[in-house]
Amino acid sequence: MGAVKTLHVIGYKNSGKTTLIARWVRLLKKMGYSVAVLKHHGHGGALSMPDSETDAMQFFTTGADVSIVAGGGAVQLLMNEEPDFTQLKQLAITRISDVLLIEGYKEQMGDKVVLLRSEEDWQSLHNVQGVQLVVGAPDTAIDYPHISSRAEDRQLDFWLLDWIGREEHDETV
Repeated sequence: MGAVKTLHVIGYKNSGKTTLIARWVRLLKKMGYSVAVLKHHGHGGALSMPDSETDAMQFFTTGADVSIVAGGGAVQLLMNEEPDFTQLKQLAITRISDVLLIEGYKEQMGDKVVLLRSEEDWQSLHNVQGVQLVVGAPDTAIDYPHISSRAEDRQLDFWLLDWIGREEHDETV
């Protein structure tokens, strides 16, 4: 497929970012794409960690810079420092991926889908760079492609598949 297609899904808490990304992951996997997801934990506080009795957590809490556990067809990676955005993108696509969906990181460069709960959300997000689609706030005047509701599943899916087919957003990570 070439370069990784990278798309941010941004919006405020409870705007439907995770739900939409999960839907799109299922759609893309069904169509045979390899998909990676990178999420910004913007809720404050520490991430939920695995049980402290696991070997991986024991290595992590005793100071290992990186603790990796592999088995049962999955890999768990713990790091004792948060890499910058570019490094996180590299980690997210360590397996050759066709599509990288990013939840958040609105200040970073890249194509973006903006999810709105209200017109007020748009007032604070309308200056974000790279907007490709706005979803929600049906009565708001918006100068971008606009789907009025997150419930418009078919429209959202058709938009994504059209976006994937475009060449100008290819990104070498």
